[in-house]
This record gives sequence, C-alpha cells and structure tokens, in this order.
Amino acid sequence: MDVEINGRHIQVAEGCTTLRQLLEQEGFTGVGQAVAVNNRVVPRTDWEDMPVTEGMKLTVIRAVCGG
Repeated sequence: MDVEINGRHIQVAEGCTTLRQLLEQEGFTGVGQAVAVNNRVVPRTDWEDMPVTEGMKLTVIRAVCGG
C-alpha cells in the first residue's frame, strides 16, 4: 500500500494497519506532533483507531523550541 507523508511517497509495511503504527514505522514517535490526514487534523486520541488506507495524504508537523 502506498501513502504520502509530507509530500514523500511511502510503502506501508505489511501488518501496519493504524495511523499510530504508520507514524511509528516512519519514526514519528516523539511528543509535540500534530497530524492531518487528507487536510483534516486527527486528534492524538484517534491515532490508534484510524485505519491506514491506500493513497492517504498525511501532513506531520513537529513543534520545536528555539529563538
């Protein structure tokens, strides 16, 4: 299955069925992240239940500190 994360096409590993699993597969495991799927923000509480589907477009934003 193919999805897009921040404009980059990704092959989803077999057995990766939820948004949380996909984010972990791609190394997005830290705090301070927001995710939109097909231009809709997905609350962190829904990541475990959201299924990964062919052609999903994800935008992952990481908060950073600095000045």
